Amino acid sequence: MSFTVAITGRPNVGKSTFFNRLLEQRKAIVDDVSGVTRDRQYGVADWAGKSFNLIDTGGFVAGGTDVFEKEIRDQVMIAIEEANAIIFMVDAATGITELDNAFADVLRRSTKPVFLVVNKVDNHDRLLEASEFYSMGFENIFFISSISGSGTGEILDAITALISVKDSDEAAETSELPKFAIIGQPNVGKSSLLNALIGSERTIVSDIAGTTRDTIHTHYNLFNKEFILIDTAGIRRKTKVHEDLEFYSVIRAIKALDEADVCLLMLDAGKGVTAQDLSIFSLAIKKGKGIVVLVNKWDLVEEKKTNTAKDYEKELKQRLAPFSDVPVLFISVTEKQRIFKSIEAAIEVFENRKRKIPTSQLNEVMQKAFESYHPPMVRGNLIKIKYVTQLPALTPTFAFFCNYPDDVKTPYKNYLENQLREKFNFKGVPVRLFFRKK
Repeated sequence: MSFTVAITGRPNVGKSTFFNRLLEQRKAIVDDVSGVTRDRQYGVADWAGKSFNLIDTGGFVAGGTDVFEKEIRDQVMIAIEEANAIIFMVDAATGITELDNAFADVLRRSTKPVFLVVNKVDNHDRLLEASEFYSMGFENIFFISSISGSGTGEILDAITALISVKDSDEAAETSELPKFAIIGQPNVGKSSLLNALIGSERTIVSDIAGTTRDTIHTHYNLFNKEFILIDTAGIRRKTKVHEDLEFYSVIRAIKALDEADVCLLMLDAGKGVTAQDLSIFSLAIKKGKGIVVLVNKWDLVEEKKTNTAKDYEKELKQRLAPFSDVPVLFISVTEKQRIFKSIEAAIEVFENRKRKIPTSQLNEVMQKAFESYHPPMVRGNLIKIKYVTQLPALTPTFAFFCNYPDDVKTPYKNYLENQLREKFNFKGVPVRLFFRKK
């Protein structure tokens, strides 16, 4: 397992700002509302040629009654268990609080190395006041300002000193694994699917729509299958984006699409395909991502007749047209029906997306396709396609060389795409065709 560092501390001491600074990107949602970071946030940080995983935990609240606070507290405990080292963050501006002490009690029991990081030390007076934190009894203490970045180099040096080269390589290696994003509207069961696959409460799941506010990366390695799962905050319609936070979540979900190789698009069986689902679907196609459609809550669809699934799938594919060559699975996350099947489908689509076809084989097959159905004549000219080749691209892309590239019409392009799909397995993957002059 590669080296993992968790950033913990009570709410609003600046953990997310520090996290962003170490990753040099706006990954966590930062807002001045206490408790905005509701979930563990993952990223890979690099320093002095070494990489390590970084977790930003939700603010720790000891003995709170709020349902979220309890969940966050559990999250912090899991983060502490998972981490190799812990950054305990406190705030020089407010001094030591009861919560800090409650936190320190938990951390003193941990056998992991703890770095006490005193944030918001941005002038000499603050530094003098901050010396009271020595009384907490942690030997590794650092004074920083995460907004300006002063002092962060020292803490990074201390962390990387603990990391062996092997662990660092592993952190970099995970970026080679297939990445699957679970996308769809709020409350279709994305987080529940993630938890069902992993078997531990990884994200905060409650019946309040929009409780998953960030994308979360989970490294999955079971049953000889290894990949990264990305759980996204629900993508909502533009009009619904009231808070800035929601706006960030939409951007985050779109970024998750960018990061993923294959998108698991979850639909609610009761609601069917909405316009919003179709726009997510077309966005994924535009970005050239593999797609698996999961129809969740299938167990709740009343009076299932023998052909319901078949009819449902037919209707669904009509809505998704023209790109309907996608795997459709009917699942129930709560009943754990066919959820592992969905991963198998995603892995297959991932393989399809990487498929490279030798030029000789491609031409042999496509030549027959040209002969059995010639391109229609344009302005009295015969369109002749000389040969076809696959271009080096992330998603299957083919160049057809012909005498009148601009005159090949859409119906014929669709015919060629269907031939490619029929002869070579590109199920679940958008295929791009280009026509060029020989």
